Amino acid sequence: MRARAAYGLLNWRSLRWKIATLVGLACCAVAVAIGVLVHSSTYDRTMELGRSRAFEALASLPEDGTQDIAASDPVPSELLRQLGGPDARADRAVYWFDDRRPDYPWMWGATRVGGRELVVQMWMGGEMASLRALDRHIVLASLGTLAVIVPLTALVAEPPTRRLRRVARTARRIADGELDARIGGRPRGGDEIDEISRAVDSMAEGLQRRLLSEQRFTADVAHELRTPLMGLITSAELLAEGEATDLVRDRVRVLRALVEDLLEISRLDAGAERPDLRPVPLADIVEASVARTGLLVRFTAAGGAVAETDPRRLDRILANLVVNAHRHGVAPVDVAVSGTTVVVRDHGPGFPADLLAEGPQRFRTGAAERGHGHGLGLTIAMGQARVIGATFTLSNAADGGAVATLGLPPATDPS
Repeated sequence: MRARAAYGLLNWRSLRWKIATLVGLACCAVAVAIGVLVHSSTYDRTMELGRSRAFEALASLPEDGTQDIAASDPVPSELLRQLGGPDARADRAVYWFDDRRPDYPWMWGATRVGGRELVVQMWMGGEMASLRALDRHIVLASLGTLAVIVPLTALVAEPPTRRLRRVARTARRIADGELDARIGGRPRGGDEIDEISRAVDSMAEGLQRRLLSEQRFTADVAHELRTPLMGLITSAELLAEGEATDLVRDRVRVLRALVEDLLEISRLDAGAERPDLRPVPLADIVEASVARTGLLVRFTAAGGAVAETDPRRLDRILANLVVNAHRHGVAPVDVAVSGTTVVVRDHGPGFPADLLAEGPQRFRTGAAERGHGHGLGLTIAMGQARVIGATFTLSNAADGGAVATLGLPPATDPS
């Protein structure tokens, strides 16, 4: 659980960090907009202040020509160009801010009085230093705000993301067949996550009702068929010997096997099966079970491992796997025991993709090339494997053929 929480915290694709990133970007956009506005307005106010000081300096200059230049630097040609030629208005004043050297800024002012140019320059270093300091403070304040807002946003986003992870975990449990899994919990104000939670719970309840209805139907049909089936079996035994009688008896046997399979599936669905576990020499048990099928099988065993299992149910699983391999696959059929693992393989077209993705399902045999059948053999094998605590996986061999792997728990006390 802690590892999962740490992964969620470090996963940069998590919704938590996406929300934090969006909030951080929004804060950056606001900070940039405010910073530009503050910088622009402060700069305009500083320029206006410089022009006012330059105007006061121009007004204080004598007009008799005794001092027509009050500047220590060469007068910028741009200032004189703006002032105009000798015929320009005599009372016109122009200003020009010299920012060619950021560390040496001046505000220039010029006017023409009595045919002479009066020029002043005002030092703006203090005002520009204040402006740069303001810019630095805006940047530092923005970075400090981001350093607080982003972690705080990630922290605030944790409860909703935790609720979403709970919804995802419950949905996976439902997909794995745990239909009684529910999100539950107390409503959090009717937000979208609550709506999703209620929808998932409602879906699980609907699936569970349908599955229980299907299971009850299967059990009811199997039980109802037993009585007329016994009558058929008795009647078939009383028929006179002949080709037609043999055909009838064969079909009755098939029907009886089908009904017994349905009854077994109904017991597995109801959870009524209880295993009789005990230590057994796995290789010997598997070899005897394969021999009882009467089918041609290539059997190999490595080691003499002892497994904790129910021999009767293991025999049922192996019989179904071997019969399924002969019915739907292509010979030769191999049964290999390695440790406490049993592998049954044929050399046919392999399992269809939907069966590998969804698992065995009753009355579904997959692709047409897998042959005909009721699709109950693998369903029963998987159900019985679950009862005895074994792992049951289906796959296809790289060089062709269907592979069923049964992993049994080792015996805790082989003696």
